[in-house]
Parts: sequence; C-alpha cells; structure tokens
Amino acid sequence: MRMHDPPHPGSVLREYLGDMSVSMAAAHLRTTRVTLSRVLNGKAGISANMAIRLAAAFGTSAELWMNMQTQYDLWRARRSKQPVVKRFAHVENPEPGEMRA
Repeated sequence: MRMHDPPHPGSVLREYLGDMSVSMAAAHLRTTRVTLSRVLNGKAGISANMAIRLAAAFGTSAELWMNMQTQYDLWRARRSKQPVVKRFAHVENPEPGEMRA
C-alpha cells in the first residue's frame, strides 16, 4: 500500500490540541514552547520521547505517532532524488531475527 501525500504529524497533533495554546500544551507535555512549535509547524519530526509523551497525554499509543512520522519521512524520501542501489548478488533474504548490524 502506497500512501499519497501524508500529513506531517505536527498538523495531526495540532488537531488533537484544538484551541489549546502552544505554551499550555508544551508545559503539559513537559517540553519547551520552541520544540513543540517546531513540530506543529512541520520544522521538526516527532521523536520517540515526544511520541511517548503524546501517548500519555492523549491516551494513544507511542507507535501511532512514530508510525505517522515514519510514513511522512518515507513519503518525503521517495519524492527526493535517490542514488541507484543494486541488490547484493550473493545475499539471500535472511529469516527474521538473523539480521545483524
């Protein structure tokens, strides 16, 4: 499934916040107004720590926020110029759990 033009998670977060001020929301989330404003304006992504805070504040899962960020990041990356990378000729697809860093 390919997602077309997903919203930045900050715009979704803005809907969750409703009429709450950025300063009030930032204080509630125990972060700075600047940090939250950057997320809301699409200038920064949602970090794992922020996802955990949002999950606690809204009764959602941290995975919801991280998945939104990942979908947005992948969509942007796919729209940008990427180098041509060929498949490794000698590598078979490993079974889950066999991959090593």
